[in-house]
Amino acid sequence: MDKLGAGIRVGHWTDTAARTGCTVVLLPDGAVASGEVRGGAPATREFALLDPTKSVSTVHAIVLTGGSAFGLASCDGVMQWLEHHGRGFETAAGLVPIVVGLGLFDLAVGDASVRPGPDAGIAACEAATTQPTQGAVGAGAGCTVGKWGGDRQDSGLGIETVSHGDYWVTAIVAVNAYGHFNGTVVSDPGPPARQATDDDIRTNTTIGVVVTNAKLDKVGCRLLAESAHGGLSRALYPAHTASDGDAIVGASVGEVEADPHHVRLLAQLATERAIDRVAAETPGPNR
Repeated sequence: MDKLGAGIRVGHWTDTAARTGCTVVLLPDGAVASGEVRGGAPATREFALLDPTKSVSTVHAIVLTGGSAFGLASCDGVMQWLEHHGRGFETAAGLVPIVVGLGLFDLAVGDASVRPGPDAGIAACEAATTQPTQGAVGAGAGCTVGKWGGDRQDSGLGIETVSHGDYWVTAIVAVNAYGHFNGTVVSDPGPPARQATDDDIRTNTTIGVVVTNAKLDKVGCRLLAESAHGGLSRALYPAHTASDGDAIVGASVGEVEADPHHVRLLAQLATERAIDRVAAETPGPNR
């Protein structure tokens, strides 16, 4: 797929000098979502409502952001933008946009005083398109990998779509891992040759969204996110460490009937390929 389908749009706000940014995934009305955190150090907003036991199932936007927990303020701008455009969960007092935020730690690679805020969230919404750019943009602007081995290298944000017949899964992943790209792993999975610094240990988290046009309920979206984590662990080593806050949201935006087990397989593959795309386009010693 050359561009995003089913009414999905993705926009970035990037501060190249400060090496930070945010990425907004705008979903069409009626989108259902759930998610899962597997890393030990997450920074999230509204993630609890993604639990399949919670009453709200519709999500209007998902924000991937740098700036660690500070960057979650960009969600405020996304809420303002959605409200201005008449989108949100209907209540007696008016519309309440449902915006889920996932943050990563990039404060140590650029200017730590610059963090995505409400204006950045609005700007990312205004820039949203069906043909978004990839690489060191948006949430990927300050991403790095390889800190586990003491050989930090630049990373970024990758997007990949895998399809089968009438249904597809798209993965959008900002790769800011404590571990390496998996193609750099040696045969002996022992400790790293060089010790990671304290800053390296605390400057991580890979976050992403997997979205499909296959018809899924919240439980199905939770399983979609779980399978995407499988793709993450295939592409990064080690993954889901205590120093990562690895979190993925799974979303359904369509009405196409599909085998849910196969959709989960596509989610794993799309996530792995999105990360591999970042690896292929990132120069450095760990590839």
